[in-house]
Parts: sequence; C-alpha cells; structure tokens
Amino acid sequence: MKISAFLHFAGFGIKTILLRKKEPILGTIILTDKCNLKCKHCSVNNITAVVHPYEQIRSEMQQLLAMGVRILFFCGGETFLWKDGEKTLKDLVAEAKQMGFLIVNVVTNGTFPIDLPQADLLLLSLDGDKERHNAVRGDTYDTIMENIAHATSDNICFYMAINQINKDAVRSVCELARDTKNVRAVSFNFHTPYPDTRELALSKEEKSECCQVITQMMKEGAPVFNLKSAFPYLINNNFPTPCHQCVVMENGKLSVCGRCIEVPGLCEECGYFFVAEYTLLFRGNVKIIWEMLRTYLKYI
Repeated sequence: MKISAFLHFAGFGIKTILLRKKEPILGTIILTDKCNLKCKHCSVNNITAVVHPYEQIRSEMQQLLAMGVRILFFCGGETFLWKDGEKTLKDLVAEAKQMGFLIVNVVTNGTFPIDLPQADLLLLSLDGDKERHNAVRGDTYDTIMENIAHATSDNICFYMAINQINKDAVRSVCELARDTKNVRAVSFNFHTPYPDTRELALSKEEKSECCQVITQMMKEGAPVFNLKSAFPYLINNNFPTPCHQCVVMENGKLSVCGRCIEVPGLCEECGYFFVAEYTLLFRGNVKIIWEMLRTYLKYI
C-alpha cells in the first residue's frame, strides 16, 4: 500500500471514530448479475442477466468517489463477463485508478483466464477442496486451478464462503493459499442465509469450530486475510449492523452495507467477515485497529 493511501485511510479512520461519522470509504459496483455458474449458496445470480453499460458504470464510479469512497470493488454475477464494445474489465480498473480510487479489487469465480494485474486484489471464489468446491459450484475446480497457474500476476486472494457443504475444508483451503503460486492470501465469510439457502447456514458451534481451525492455520503461517479479533463477534452475531462505511451500487440504486439489507432479519444473521471487521474498526475497537493495520499492510 502506498504511503499516501495509508495516510488517507488513517485520517478517515481517526475522523470517523472520534466524530462518529457515517460517511462511506468502501464501495461496491455490481457490473452485472449475469453468471456462467449456478452455485448452490448464491441467491443473486442471473435475476436479470443484464450487463450494465460502460457510461453507467463510469457515472456510478464518479458518484461513489464524490461520496468519499476510496476502496472500490467490482462484483457480479461474474465480473469477467462484463464487456461494452471494446471496453473490458481491464478498462474499468484502469479508469477507477485514474479517477482517484486508492484500492481497486475485483471479485471473480475464476473460470475465465486471469489477466488483470491492474487490480490490487482479485478475490477468487474457491469453496473448498476439489470435491466440496465442485459440490457447491459445479465441475470447475480444475479449470480454476489451471487459470491460477497461468495468471499474469500474484494478486489473487481466495474467497471462501463457509457453509454446511464445505465447512470441513477450511484447513485445506488455507494450505492451498499458502502453497499455490500467484495466490497471496485467503479471505473467509460465513454463509449468509437468504431465505432460499437457509439450509446451508452454520450453527454457532460450527462457526466456533471453523474459527478455531482458521486461528490454528494463522499460527502455522497460512496467509489469512481476516482479523482474528473479530471472530467472537462473528460466532455470536453480535457486531453492529449495517456497516455505514460500506455501500453497494447496482443499476443506479445505492444500498448501505450490502444488497441483502432489504431482506428482513438477514442483518442479524450476517456472515460477512468484513462487515464485522469494519464496524468494529470504526467503533474504535483497539484490537481490531492494530490487527487491521498489520494485515492490510501485509497483503495489499
């Protein structure tokens, strides 16, 4: 991370904590909900299958930038399906950097060739070892690993949503992140139970067991891009929601925290690690602040 970016985020954090501000710093733009997969845990794919045009995405970037957002995520659907004429995902990342976003990350399912060195992180969905991943996402594991091996940069971070299918594969994904070329780290979430995927949710005891495994893997040197201090809050779902410092833009509609905020009762069952981490950070939790400094400076 550049010194200028670090100083900007430090200033934002101090102001937010001391003055209890609610301005956003992290924004997500949904490029499309079109996806080439039908994952068992996903409730937001191919609802419209519309690929939003470049000028709209650019306008949304400008709107987020004006709000103070400096960490930008591009999400789907599948982001590598986005295209508008000659414009591709590479152009969007480059445009975001030129506009003034300090960190630009992209979320992908990894089934397309990985050539995006312009992004700070590529959060690539890997949901377990081969057997469990394929049980969640279809027969894609070998394709993904082949694409990772031929990636043009080492900016990949595994992105695993832990659920009833893959809860016993946390260790193997940590080891894979540690041992695989071009992979920088692994980031976890717990499954957030939309009404149509409630059967995949973990119990409090199962969350605790998963966090114990992640903690042990951290001790063994696995590159985990999460904050251990937030685990008790995630296990008990007693962190503040929503996260006012995070916003999502989809087809011109702005939502605080995430798209799931409109689903009744879902905030109380939130499984997103970053939501717990950010809300605790901006409430001034000293352990979270210190751990986030160390983690972000190491992996971004």
